[in-house]
Amino acid sequence: MASAAAGPGWFRGRVKAVPSGDCLVIVALSSSKPGRLPEKTLTLSSLMAPRLARRGGVDEPFAWESREFLRKLCIGKVIFKVDYTVTHIGREFGSVMLGDKNVALLIVSQGWAKVREQGQQKGEVSPYLAELLQLEEQAKQEGLGRWSKVPGAAEASIRNLPPSALGGDDSKFNAMALLDAKKGAPIEAVVEQVRDGSTLRVYLLPEFQFVQVFVAGIQAPQMGRRATSESVVEAELTVDDTNGDAAGETRAPLTSAQRLAASTPTETSADPFAHEAKFFTEMRVLNRDVRIVLEGVDKYKNLIGSVYYSDGDSAKDLALELVENGYAKYVEWSANMMEEEAKRKLKNAELQAKKSRLRCWTNYVPPVTNSKAIHDQNFTGKVVEVVSGDCIIVADDSIPYGSPLAERRVNLSSIRCPKIGNPRRDEKPAAYAREAKEFLRTRLIGKQVNVQMEYSRKIAPTDGSVPSGGADSRVMDFGSVFLSNAKPGAEDAPSSVPPAGSQQTGVNVAELIVARGFGTVIRHRDFEERSNYYDVLLAAEARATSAKKGIHSNKDSPVMHITDLTASSSKKARDFLPFLHKSRKIPAVVEYVLSGHRFKLLIPKETCSIAFSFSGVRCPGRGEPYSEEAIALMRRKIMQRDVEIEVETVDRTGTFLGSLWESRTNVALTLLEAGLAKLQTSFGGDRIPDFHLLELAEQSAKKKKLKIWENYVEGEEVSNGTTPVENKQQEVLKVVVTEVLGGGKFYVQTVGDQKIASIQQQLASLNLKDAPVVGAFNPKKGDIVLCHFLADNSWYRAMVVNTPRGPVESPKDKFEVFYIDYGNQEEVAFSQLRPLDPSVSSAPGLAQLCSLAYIKVPNLEEDFGEEAAEYFSELTLSSGKEFRAMVEDRDTSGGKAKGQGTGSVLAVTLVAVDAEINVISVNAAMLQQGLGRVEKRNRWDRKDRQLALDNLEQFQTEAKTSRHGIWQYGDIQSDDEDSAPPPRKGGGRR
Repeated sequence: MASAAAGPGWFRGRVKAVPSGDCLVIVALSSSKPGRLPEKTLTLSSLMAPRLARRGGVDEPFAWESREFLRKLCIGKVIFKVDYTVTHIGREFGSVMLGDKNVALLIVSQGWAKVREQGQQKGEVSPYLAELLQLEEQAKQEGLGRWSKVPGAAEASIRNLPPSALGGDDSKFNAMALLDAKKGAPIEAVVEQVRDGSTLRVYLLPEFQFVQVFVAGIQAPQMGRRATSESVVEAELTVDDTNGDAAGETRAPLTSAQRLAASTPTETSADPFAHEAKFFTEMRVLNRDVRIVLEGVDKYKNLIGSVYYSDGDSAKDLALELVENGYAKYVEWSANMMEEEAKRKLKNAELQAKKSRLRCWTNYVPPVTNSKAIHDQNFTGKVVEVVSGDCIIVADDSIPYGSPLAERRVNLSSIRCPKIGNPRRDEKPAAYAREAKEFLRTRLIGKQVNVQMEYSRKIAPTDGSVPSGGADSRVMDFGSVFLSNAKPGAEDAPSSVPPAGSQQTGVNVAELIVARGFGTVIRHRDFEERSNYYDVLLAAEARATSAKKGIHSNKDSPVMHITDLTASSSKKARDFLPFLHKSRKIPAVVEYVLSGHRFKLLIPKETCSIAFSFSGVRCPGRGEPYSEEAIALMRRKIMQRDVEIEVETVDRTGTFLGSLWESRTNVALTLLEAGLAKLQTSFGGDRIPDFHLLELAEQSAKKKKLKIWENYVEGEEVSNGTTPVENKQQEVLKVVVTEVLGGGKFYVQTVGDQKIASIQQQLASLNLKDAPVVGAFNPKKGDIVLCHFLADNSWYRAMVVNTPRGPVESPKDKFEVFYIDYGNQEEVAFSQLRPLDPSVSSAPGLAQLCSLAYIKVPNLEEDFGEEAAEYFSELTLSSGKEFRAMVEDRDTSGGKAKGQGTGSVLAVTLVAVDAEINVISVNAAMLQQGLGRVEKRNRWDRKDRQLALDNLEQFQTEAKTSRHGIWQYGDIQSDDEDSAPPPRKGGGRR
């Protein structure tokens, strides 16, 4: 500290704190070293002031008045010198001057301290001891200060301290009650301690309520933690008083985070600039009079408030000062408790501090942009889909509807709505998610909108999955959407005024949904792009919150249970058919366009979703010419529109067949007129409404040679590729499925095979009641035996697959057998086995192992393997159901593998014998449900097989688009073909 002009040994400094009536903390005016300025704790020589209360104690009489006299007298510049040091307590004693006045003399003359002259070692006295003694005697005679002669004055000077807010778990302090009583009103206070740059411990006057206050809207760097858990319990001590006691008051209660930290012995260093921030706050408010405006409390009941202090004739906002000087950062959660103007000032101050790289922001670098400005990409178009409350798809008017770029996904800037969920992943919609989506659907679908694109952002997957295409992130485009020529009702009309200079050209859709309480405004981080209408959105959210609308209310959202028949079995779909036949025309909503002629519909009246297809009208399959154009047309025409349907029947895959009208127009007419669909005349048109109109529409498209009819020649039928070209030499078997293994493998028996009837008759004539003698009958692996099937109490031929280890010792010993005429396998007891009777044929097994041609089905141990096997069983194992098995290939390497039949494995296309002409094969049904994928083309080299693959790929594409089964998380890589899975154990007779 620089030497003063008052003479040798005197120094100039500034009083930072006054812990008691005889002690000062003095800070140097400057320093040659960077960082905090040097400071010194100085006790006034030969004085002893009354002691303030410690934790759980009471003041000595006149202690507060004594401290207040010195505090108000000395905060600011002083001249001081050290008179002596008491080495055993490490304390310095000295004299302090204010101008030409000796502070010790002033204190004693007012009676606020007594002079200590006894027991002093040589030299450990004030140079002004004689004057001090004289002034003390004079104060006693006059009854000044602590020498008051007024009865009861000493008792009255002792403060009656209420329960401290820092008294621990047993504290009776009620933070909420204090907030309710004082919120918004300035409270006079004295700062007793600065814990860190943004945390103060203060006495609220005049009640002397001792509380800890976190400065609202900011967070200063943290001071760190000592190496032991005790350091968490004890807050940083204030300077000691004259007697060596800490003047500190009670410590802060531990938060849950602090209690957790207390169990960790690791020392935590202070954050960068933590000490500087604390010193900055101390120099402005420590032991000073301040005004505090309580703003709220956090979840731990800590008080949050704004702190104002005097600086000459003006009042300063501590939070703003800290942020402007780079000693604290803006914190959104506590700033939300403040007035909007105060928040705005803090935000602007932080932006300037960042730009100037002040202190906390010294090494600040704006985030490497994960977004790109797209401000000029404004366009107009019609809304074709509402994905969720904060995402829509708009068909750009400037791009033809058949183009893949015609539809643009727009996420509404700066808002977030409840997640709509995903039934395929068993994710249920969040509260008010359906209401938010329906709110937009009824107002936007088919409406013209103006879109102002504002920014894009790369979003990394949150579940660790890799999106389709192998990228590790996806790009989302954000913008503001305005409903053109809108005439909203009073409840929809926004009450805010657009920002000056904005390009708003209608009703702001984001503002609309936030004002209804169906969404919240995102609190963006530093330098993040945001909506150009961000303040408007915040105002709308404030209105919705105050009115307790939607997600801001205490009401639960309406519960709506929807039965999704598209994800259920075909049997369940057939069970719903009578309900859909009750009315001739049923209101519905188109949820999704699966293909040009197939849709997913919501039937509100029956609370179910169904797969629906036009009767007798088919569009090109996916991947074929004009298929995407047909889908695009249907999306623009009926996607998420209110429609009417008339259901005729349901096919074997659970798809309902019928007619569909939008605005009283048969939608199939639109497709036929555009040349994007054709009639299936073999279907029979007598039961299709408006069939004569459909024929006229098709004839018109043919004459104009539109789209699929571009190569049409009168009298010559052109295939649209929806029906495979059948090889005339192809082998076709009539079969029943007897066992399903999984992985697309199954066993069949040929219908009408006389060998089956003969063997069954031979087995039925046997009398096999006597159990075999253990030791006399020793079946070995590979032996053909007779086995008693307990499920139907009958005998069948079986091959021994596995035997017990060692010789048979009990009738209960287990054998694993394979029923060679049916294909199932199970574990049986020795008592169920008999040698093959000579009267029973020893012909090879009649169960033929097959696989589904052209497709790869997951094995049982793979994802969706069990679901695939169950669905395949449901399609094929009904009693007596017969199929045409068209043999596409033979695998002669199959042989005999662990009892899985003998001879070749047949790759077949399986079609029900009694199927209607429009019903697809089992192979296609598996692909449609996302329970298989198309095999590699290089295995199927014939032209007719390539066409078959083309037809199957449309069903695979449909499943991909709908995220069914194995496609629920996007595309998958094509693995090498796996070997056949082992047969299931414990199979039953089918």
